[in-house]
Amino acid sequence: MLVSILGVFIGMNVSGYSLEDLIGREQANTLLSGEKPVLAQFKDPRPQLAPRYEALNGLIEKIRADLEPNVMVETLHIYKKPPEAGRSLSNTEMTALFNGITALSTLRGLQYFSASRGRMRTLYETSSVIDEPSTKKPLPDPVYSSPPADLSLYARQKDLSFGDNIYQYSYFTAPEAMIFTQQNLTTLTLGIIPAVSKNKLHSIVAILDTEDYLLVYAVSMAKAASFPGMKERIGTSFANRAEAIIHWFSDQADKAFASAD
Repeated sequence: MLVSILGVFIGMNVSGYSLEDLIGREQANTLLSGEKPVLAQFKDPRPQLAPRYEALNGLIEKIRADLEPNVMVETLHIYKKPPEAGRSLSNTEMTALFNGITALSTLRGLQYFSASRGRMRTLYETSSVIDEPSTKKPLPDPVYSSPPADLSLYARQKDLSFGDNIYQYSYFTAPEAMIFTQQNLTTLTLGIIPAVSKNKLHSIVAILDTEDYLLVYAVSMAKAASFPGMKERIGTSFANRAEAIIHWFSDQADKAFASAD
């Protein structure tokens, strides 16, 4: 079903869309003013910040219906393209950006603000692409001469909060748009407490090229354990982590545009 939904995405093109087209005037003005909206929901959560993009909306609704999450965290961000970049990404820029977001080893050492500790903390102590979940053989980050329409990677990432886990990353590209998803293939734990069972976390990052900006939307949906306070603790963690991933994407985009010059 995931592939069938994203099959629609592969045929779509956001060329010519403005920020207002995708998120409305009020939300566009909010982002242009420098604000970075983050929204956490826990009771029958439904997307509130998602851009008006058919394939993305269909994917979110499919996952939400299957997962029945009790935690949903969304965030929006705009990345201003450098002056030398065109109003539409070139093939060279698209390829460099795609190679940046598949370079999962660069997540190692990523910092985020831990609300519970009141300080910066490392998100992933280790992060690498692997061959298979069973063998876990580390592989170098993949490099592509052009972005494939769809791609699946496995990654092993040691999270200082949720432990050493295996994830599946899926990537989908279309002219001037990219979506990638992350799904946990192992149970996330907080100490000895199982916080999110395997396959019960789905995160989506959508990157849409809109004139002078890249619009980045991220959402994490999880079916968290029902221990008192667990949903709220996970929601706070996901919100802080979303901010870290946005910073990581911005760094990768900086490198991509620099290498494409």
